[in-house]
Amino acid sequence: MNISNIKKRIVLTGGPGGGKTTALDLIRREFSGKIASVPEAATMIFSGGIERSSDIQVLKAQQTAIYHLQKNLEDIQRATHPECLILCDRGSLDGLAYWPGEQSDFFQKMNTSIEEEFARYDAVIFFETAAKSGESIKSNNPIRNESEQAAIELDQKLQNVWSKHPNYNLVSSSESFIKKVMFGIMTVENVIEQYK
Repeated sequence: MNISNIKKRIVLTGGPGGGKTTALDLIRREFSGKIASVPEAATMIFSGGIERSSDIQVLKAQQTAIYHLQKNLEDIQRATHPECLILCDRGSLDGLAYWPGEQSDFFQKMNTSIEEEFARYDAVIFFETAAKSGESIKSNNPIRNESEQAAIELDQKLQNVWSKHPNYNLVSSSESFIKKVMFGIMTVENVIEQYK
């Protein structure tokens, strides 16, 4: 793989209970040495002692912190692994689904634009929540506490944001988990092929 050609990242995202974190772990194993992964910023913050809140000002402060942590984690992995493709557990625009206000307010607060954020990523792999197919979304992640209905609503908000990315790849909730992972692996392979 030509180091000078690796420039960006792939986002694995989707509503709660889509299987993306498990898929990311399997994809990381498949491409050992070729990719570096970025952990989910929100999980780091909420498992580190910050409590979830419904207060608008607190929500905005939390999403601002998550946004900046996400980008900084991506930059750390890029500097640490310049030869690798960066695979992100969620991306910088995931906060839009949780933002308590207009999207324009989010972009103004973060001093960015949707075009600028899309330009950070080569591809988006969207794992649709299993709740859309009536499946359980119970998780081993204690930070994830959304109901099935909340998961569906968040999934739709996230799809509305990420589906505008020029290399958006939807993995439907109706697919088997094995097919979801295989689709993710093929998408990562396709992006890696672009840099050979």
